[in-house]
Amino acid sequence: MGSKLKHSALLTLGAILGVAVTMQFSALAQKPVDNGMPIDGLRQLAGVYKLIKSDYVEPVEDRKLLTQATAGMVAALDPHSAWLDRKAYRELREGTEGRFVGLGIEIGQSDEGYVKIVAPIEDSPAARAGIQAGDLISRIDGAAVKDMELDEAIKHMRGEPHTKVVLTIVRQGAAAPLEIPIVRDEIVQKSVKGKIVMSNGAGYAWVRISQFQEPTVHDLAAKLAALARAEPGLKGLVLDLRNDPGGLLQGAIGTAAAFLPAGAEIVWTNGQLEESKAHFYGRPEHYMLGRSDDPLKDLPDLFKTIPMVVLVNTGSASASEIVAGALQDYKRAAIVGSPTFGKGSVQTIRPMANETAVKLTTARYYTPSGRSIQARGVVPDFPVDENADGDGMNALRMREADLQRHLSNDRDHEEATRKDDINQQMRILAAERHRKPLEFGSATDFQLAQALCHLQGLPVQLSRRAGSADSAGPLAQQAH
Repeated sequence: MGSKLKHSALLTLGAILGVAVTMQFSALAQKPVDNGMPIDGLRQLAGVYKLIKSDYVEPVEDRKLLTQATAGMVAALDPHSAWLDRKAYRELREGTEGRFVGLGIEIGQSDEGYVKIVAPIEDSPAARAGIQAGDLISRIDGAAVKDMELDEAIKHMRGEPHTKVVLTIVRQGAAAPLEIPIVRDEIVQKSVKGKIVMSNGAGYAWVRISQFQEPTVHDLAAKLAALARAEPGLKGLVLDLRNDPGGLLQGAIGTAAAFLPAGAEIVWTNGQLEESKAHFYGRPEHYMLGRSDDPLKDLPDLFKTIPMVVLVNTGSASASEIVAGALQDYKRAAIVGSPTFGKGSVQTIRPMANETAVKLTTARYYTPSGRSIQARGVVPDFPVDENADGDGMNALRMREADLQRHLSNDRDHEEATRKDDINQQMRILAAERHRKPLEFGSATDFQLAQALCHLQGLPVQLSRRAGSADSAGPLAQQAH
């Protein structure tokens, strides 16, 4: 099996419409098909096409029929293969680059049905226009947004660079709604953040990766170096991958390489194509994306040996699972949290005509020890619920094993698909309705508290399904 990452392939693991996927942008040659074309099947397809054109209740455009036939053919294979039209293909590329055109706001749905500003992104058009956390958007360019789906609201706010959109804002304390014009611009998302968390008089690094993008390894190295300078006596590190849906494979390789011995194997893949039979190591050529400098070459040696915990949950997928799986295989870090999503297959992005593409499952990936994560996920060393009184909404999240037509796990007995009792789901929803949203890294972050307990050799309060011990006390924090 080859070990080199070809420059023509950009390997990524990300999330499309909330479902984690593993992808590879590639111009590699397709495997020859030696069984000829299925003439009878193609005739049947042509017959159905002609029937719809002649007999359907109203005329149907040729482009619509052919596009939907293509999309249906690909989508029938598995949950992660798909036909990407121009818009979907563009948004996929933007997501891996960490760049998009918009306003620069994180949003959610308010209890009243409006779009709520969670936070403006630093130095974004929204921040410069005076948008504040907690603001409610009632209208976008005059169109009411009450009870509008978030995806629809995002469509209205996205657009071409240097075009204007007017938000009508309801702000607590303001006598009347505010109309705030904002000019769209390119937004650069930061995927890495971190700070020093003080516990029992000792300093610990908390580093969160929200998605693996092109700048992630450089940003991670810079953040780790800054934290080491801020707290020279660091006692441990918590790498937070909760709700990280994936991203670039190079980002996952570089992240794992930051904490493992030089050149350690991180992940390997296997499929029909010869190019899909590959091993990837913690080497610059496997995690650098055309940059001239190795972001990890000046990383303090401390991070190869410092005691470490990785936090994961059901929202941790693809690239997150590769990092967690590699660190677990080498016993470099303790994995704390809930079983991960279980996305262990690779999709290749084949560019097609007219700026479209096909996303096709072409391989499975495996941890260094040969474990397949597919439909199983990474099982934590210490199962810890999201809250002291249970796993909350995380317990209701969909996993790979819940998806129809998901690939089987070829290395391990696949866990049965969960079939949560509807009454139990309703009880969880009712209990969580009034709970304040969890802020990762905050003083009320229960899983982080348990991670720090483990680093200090204190008892960890495990999930009720696995037993229990004393819980940790409140945390004092110092931000950097």
